[in-house]
Amino acid sequence: MAAVLLLYVGIVLGLYVLIYYNFIKGRQCTSDVSLQGKTVIVTGANVGIGKMTALDMAKRGARVILACRVKETGEAAAHDIRTLSGNSQVLFMKLDLASIASIRSFCKTFLSSEPRLDILINNAVLGLESKGKTEDGFNMVFGVNHLGHFLLTHLLLDRLKQCSPSRVVVLASSAHKRGKIDFKNLNPSGETWMEILQAYCDSKLANVLFARELANRLQGTDVTCYAVHPGRCHCVVRTNLGRSFPHWFQMLLYPFVWLLFKTSVDGAQTSIYCAVQEGIEMYSGRYFADCRVQQVLPHARDDAVAKKLWEVSEDLLGLSK
Repeated sequence: MAAVLLLYVGIVLGLYVLIYYNFIKGRQCTSDVSLQGKTVIVTGANVGIGKMTALDMAKRGARVILACRVKETGEAAAHDIRTLSGNSQVLFMKLDLASIASIRSFCKTFLSSEPRLDILINNAVLGLESKGKTEDGFNMVFGVNHLGHFLLTHLLLDRLKQCSPSRVVVLASSAHKRGKIDFKNLNPSGETWMEILQAYCDSKLANVLFARELANRLQGTDVTCYAVHPGRCHCVVRTNLGRSFPHWFQMLLYPFVWLLFKTSVDGAQTSIYCAVQEGIEMYSGRYFADCRVQQVLPHARDDAVAKKLWEVSEDLLGLSK
């Protein structure tokens, strides 16, 4: 009986290993490009995918700025990355993407103190636990995931051009497939679970369209940009997006998350790939998943919508005045 049980356990474990490495783990970035002398900003780099992305950049010798909202966790992450990478040039700078004033303050401080910006990784993301509005009155999820990064990129774009060839990486998601850009209702209340879910999907579609339009506007500048899905196809990554879920619900989900979701290290691979991989410049503006360029649905490659979203975003942020 024990032998049969061991056989079954062995078969199950073998199947799990086979499934994990073939369908969950995904491709790894194999580039050994050095970033010595380069400066990288990673937003939301205190945890999860952002922290693993920043760690990789630091191991490549870059000067890495962790742009995070919470000082305590941001400084702790900077300390961890300095220790793990042996790179002392890893710094925390406060950035709250839910605040226009904070974004402008961050950029003013960065531009006055840092002579270079070679890679901007717009990694920070709010998920299904984020209700309400930003301090400027925008839907919290859409405001942070799209408008906050839109403004940040806008304010740092000249420095990226000065340091070209340079790159912008935008963390999107396969959730963009369910997104829509409703120009009559870009600022829903964001109170119910369904409203928050839709706002998240909409913001991820906005990320994909933003990268597309940014690439169009950057033609001839030697600055390229890429939208990335951190998972593999529909695979999900273990992150802290559900940190505000009830504790009992987190405990219920934990076994499934641990077994079936990608680790943050694996989830960071496509962001890292688009930040450093040589020879992908021709795909500027495209969407990547599993370290490969992917075709998106028609509504995610609509140049007219992308252009209008850019213009509306400028209006909302007061950039067109």
